[in-house]
Amino acid sequence: MAEGYCVKCKAKKEISEGVEETMKNGRKAIKGKCPTCGTVMFKILGKSAAATPATPPPPTV
Repeated sequence: MAEGYCVKCKAKKEISEGVEETMKNGRKAIKGKCPTCGTVMFKILGKSAAATPATPPPPTV
């Protein structure tokens, strides 16, 4: 899964029970828990992970 920063442990850790979400502005993020203390961790993904509209295949003649 993704690696995020836990503010309670003050360390980078692997996000457990991570779920990908779409924020109000359309960007993707991962929300899960810290494996050590159980605090909610949230990581915003880069623009390349954002939803891009699918292009339909060209019509065949």
